[in-house]
Amino acid sequence: MAATQKYSNVSIALHWLIAVLIIIAFIMGNIMVDMRMSPTKLQYFSYHKWLGVTVLGFVAIRLISRLMSKAPPYPENMGKLPTQLANGTHILLYVLMFAVPLSGYFYTLAAGYPVVYLGLFELPVLMAPNPEIKGTLKELHEILNNVMFVLVLLHIAAALKHHFYDKDGLLHRMRPGR
Repeated sequence: MAATQKYSNVSIALHWLIAVLIIIAFIMGNIMVDMRMSPTKLQYFSYHKWLGVTVLGFVAIRLISRLMSKAPPYPENMGKLPTQLANGTHILLYVLMFAVPLSGYFYTLAAGYPVVYLGLFELPVLMAPNPEIKGTLKELHEILNNVMFVLVLLHIAAALKHHFYDKDGLLHRMRPGR
């Protein structure tokens, strides 16, 4: 295996932090929708929103960082189609990492609830309550979440394929440490 160039430490840290936050938000979202209405469910909704806003902020920072620095090259033996698929998947993941929290934010506003980040300050209310589109926004949020879930699984599967089958060092580009 040839030496592999890595992403910057900032990019690596943001990648893994965002990944963990998305996993927690996804799990929490699936748990809370099945709960009966209670103070605990309402608290979970708050935590879920806080995670979404946090992910949105970190993804914005990650995207700026990514646009300012060139990604390490793919392994030389990676063909044109796999490279295009990888690039397309990364673009879709970025789109979804913005679209999922924003769809949740607008769903919350349409339902008539503010988003109070960390219980400290209310985010801007960009639309009035709108019961007519609330259901559509909820469904959009769920669909986008499910699409992101599938893409994340494909992303993980591809990274593991490169590591264990191709043994081309691709996974090391985003591995923390030396």
